[in-house]
Amino acid sequence: MKKFIFLYGDKSGGAGVREDWMQWFASIGASIVDNGNPFGDGREVTKSGARDLAGDATPITGYTIVRAESMEAAEKLLDGVPINGVRIYEALPM
Repeated sequence: MKKFIFLYGDKSGGAGVREDWMQWFASIGASIVDNGNPFGDGREVTKSGARDLAGDATPITGYTIVRAESMEAAEKLLDGVPINGVRIYEALPM
């Protein structure tokens, strides 16, 4: 099995969203390595300095780490995720 990281990029919310998340997590429970957390404000640090990411056009708002056989299998785990805007990356072994 491979590990994949879901990076969420949607700040939508509202009534019922927490329940939707809990239902989705329950549906993929056996695949979860780390439920993750939502993110607060962030900064980007480069050799030329740092900048706040507040108001960034493509914010990353949280993450989850899962196990799946392939990228396609990881993508199928997103069926029913309660937001739009999820990026998937394979976590390569080191």
